Amino acid sequence: MVRKVLVVWMLLMMTLLAQETLDRIVAVVDNEIILQSELEFQLNIFAAQRGINPDTEGLRKQILNSMIDDKLVYAQSELDSIIVTDEEITQRIDYQIQVFQQQYGSVQRIEEMYGMSIERIRRELRDDVRKNLMVQRMQQTKFASIEASRREVEEFFDTYKDSIGQIPEKVSIYHIFRNPKANERVKKKSRDLAQSLLDSIKAGADFAKIAREYSDDPGSASQDGDLGFVKRGIFYPEFETAAFALEEGEISDVVESPVGFHIIQLLERRGESIHTRHVLIKIEPDDDADLETIEFLSGLRDSVINKNGTFQHYARRYSEDKETASFGGDLGTFYINQLDKNLLDIVSKQKQGEISFPRRLDYAPGTYGYHIVYLEERVPQHPADLDEDYKEIKRLADEYKKQKEYEKWIKDLKDRIYWEVRI
Repeated sequence: MVRKVLVVWMLLMMTLLAQETLDRIVAVVDNEIILQSELEFQLNIFAAQRGINPDTEGLRKQILNSMIDDKLVYAQSELDSIIVTDEEITQRIDYQIQVFQQQYGSVQRIEEMYGMSIERIRRELRDDVRKNLMVQRMQQTKFASIEASRREVEEFFDTYKDSIGQIPEKVSIYHIFRNPKANERVKKKSRDLAQSLLDSIKAGADFAKIAREYSDDPGSASQDGDLGFVKRGIFYPEFETAAFALEEGEISDVVESPVGFHIIQLLERRGESIHTRHVLIKIEPDDDADLETIEFLSGLRDSVINKNGTFQHYARRYSEDKETASFGGDLGTFYINQLDKNLLDIVSKQKQGEISFPRRLDYAPGTYGYHIVYLEERVPQHPADLDEDYKEIKRLADEYKKQKEYEKWIKDLKDRIYWEVRI
């Protein structure tokens, strides 16, 4: 999902930048145009993702036809009065900016990357995001409920089984995750450092210099601690409560959040958006905390092996992965080539039914924990089989049927809606 959003975001950003230069129209669809720069960019993205030459014969025409199809769908969505609310548009833009903020470290870095303020980026992207959401909503309305019948799945398999080929090795995995907990001695050391820095700032030390030298937030430290303008709901609740209570220019007391201790200064407020800078002192767990976590997970592993409880029971009770704990630690079923390196290193050495020893899991820069992994099932690579792989084959048949229906619909739209290629 994140990768798809990032691609859409990049396409929108590059479209925005391209439209600031002289360009020519390569196609018209109803009241919409397609620019040469848009075509070239999407062509290059498509080619780069697949490792092919963008000058491959017929590829440019294929990409242009796909862009025309999207414009036709948008035109029909307007005719059908498809509704996308301002709130939905704002939420999509907010989410995309959050993803980029995590990648680049701060709003200021995003502004530097694209040479415009974050507010201008929001304004310029709004119409493109609205159109993109309308196209998605139109497609969902038209095709989301289409499914292949059992007979259609069988016919699809009989026709394409040679093309389907081998079904990759597949694994079903669960895990129990724990974060090392810093003891009070370590927390006090971090809090005391934050307090001493706050005292220095109050005594006249330069906030920006303190942030550059001491802050453990790599995204903002190099920017003098500047976090840019951010709407309510982005930061940790503890941070926001303190930040929104400040007057412009005021500096907070030491504030504790799940990532450490903050010193916050409110630079400017615009309604429900605030511009802040901060110094973050992380609470770094020591070796004792790591050892305690490893021993705790080893104890859970022994309990399951000795049949004193199921893996799922202990995951619900003790796992700190909030997304999977309520499901007994279920991470899902994956083809082996879909696993990241951490899980692949563990699962590749396991037999079905085995539980790994505790392994370190780095899940964000400078942030880690430990987990044990239970391999519930391993299905070896094998030729596609209609009964054994019915779920996967039906998914392919569903997509095939939707694509055929979509192509017929696009043909009908081309008969009813004005479009023209100008190259």
